[in-house]
Amino acid sequence: MMINQNKDGSKLCLSLDGRLDTATAPDLEAIIDSSIEGITMLTIDMENLEYVSSAGLRVILKAQKIMNGQGEMKLRNVNETIMEVFDITGFIDILTIE
Repeated sequence: MMINQNKDGSKLCLSLDGRLDTATAPDLEAIIDSSIEGITMLTIDMENLEYVSSAGLRVILKAQKIMNGQGEMKLRNVNETIMEVFDITGFIDILTIE
């Protein structure tokens, strides 16, 4: 999976490309952990994300919990397949999805 970062002051946008699974979730978690301090707006762009596993969901949920305490998090360009996963797991009620 490719993760592109774009930081502008207190805003951070992460663009995901590929599969967010057991093998790649630690990479995303490490980037979030090292970049999130001082961030008040976290955007995760999923336009090129093909798949998300439970390991990926855990990282997204962790990021949401952190951002609940310091700002806002939005998911953008979520495809139908991943939206269905969010719906089935109840994440659709927790996350802000545009």
